[in-house]
Amino acid sequence: MRLPRRIAPALAVVLLLAVLPYDAASDEKPDKPKRELFGAQCRTEVDGSRVSAVCHNPYPGVDAVALHIECDQWWDIDTDSAQREVGPAETVRLDGRCWKAVRDVWVSHRKVAE
Repeated sequence: MRLPRRIAPALAVVLLLAVLPYDAASDEKPDKPKRELFGAQCRTEVDGSRVSAVCHNPYPGVDAVALHIECDQWWDIDTDSAQREVGPAETVRLDGRCWKAVRDVWVSHRKVAE
């Protein structure tokens, strides 16, 4: 049995929609957990043996940040700054240093319970 030329494309679309899984055919997206907006954005700068970090928090939650400095010399003491709270739309600066050279620098973040 041959189908007329006008009906064949329409029938192919109907069959394709019937075969597709329900999730693929619907416009609704599955419930994904929403990504939580958190964490200050920090920039670190090393100038010789001195280190600074500037952290700005664009989100509504409070972030506690701390600067960590690993010194290059074995006898030079690595340092961790005290945590500073960065509230919404606030900017803080953290400073530290080594006696000689700096090997690595990073900023840690901790969510402050509200």
